[in-house]
Amino acid sequence: MTELPFTPMLASGALQFAFEKSTLEGKLTIGALLILSLFSWTIILTKFRQLYIARKWAKRFFAAYTATRDPLDIKRKGEDFEGAPAYQLYIRGADELEYHLKNNPKAVNGQHRISTAAFDAVKVTLEEAAAAEAMALEKGMIVLSTAVAGGPFIGLLGTVWGVMETFAGIAKANSASLTAMAPGVAGALIATVIGLLVAIPAMFGYNFMVTTIRGITQELDGFASRYATQIDHVYVENRNLEEKITDAFSRFEQGRSTVPAGADLATTEAP
Repeated sequence: MTELPFTPMLASGALQFAFEKSTLEGKLTIGALLILSLFSWTIILTKFRQLYIARKWAKRFFAAYTATRDPLDIKRKGEDFEGAPAYQLYIRGADELEYHLKNNPKAVNGQHRISTAAFDAVKVTLEEAAAAEAMALEKGMIVLSTAVAGGPFIGLLGTVWGVMETFAGIAKANSASLTAMAPGVAGALIATVIGLLVAIPAMFGYNFMVTTIRGITQELDGFASRYATQIDHVYVENRNLEEKITDAFSRFEQGRSTVPAGADLATTEAP
């Protein structure tokens, strides 16, 4: 029976043989790499799911928001886009805006508005929300960067240690034949192989996810600026300098009219 050209790499038993011939230090190194690989793949699968959901719901949220005119329409309608990071930013900003509209309103042409100071508080809330969502997206990425940077070095440590043990054993036995060296060298090299198998998937996953997270973060920053601008146009008391001076002068005149006649005519006698 002809052997297939794509025989699985484990069928030859090379990895099994190398693992069996590896030293205790090599086996401990391989165990550490397998644990790192487990954490790495957990992060990869979890992040892929998180980013897929974020992208999917972000498209729906941005489409719904673009169709509105009032920055508070989506909240008032009770629409939910829980998986979109921009929606979380929107809700934080809407809650802060509604708080100031309720507790610190400014009446302009019979409508409730907020002051520029309250608007500054809303902008700070949007910045904090954008930073929090970016942090949530980046959570766990340190594991992948550790796997990428540390995996090969951990494997190399196991290999060097194994080679050192092999040559030390050969020197003690006074035998330098290939038969004596091959098992120890094979057992040492498996640590480097496992280290690369840990690092390579982590590298591809890390690069893809960092690019995706950067794109979502830029979307968040752009939406925060857009949302703040729309709030400014619709809900902030924006009066020009002339209107403010006229209003202040009117209040001053009203205050003077309430002062009793002669109250400002106090005289003092010279000593």
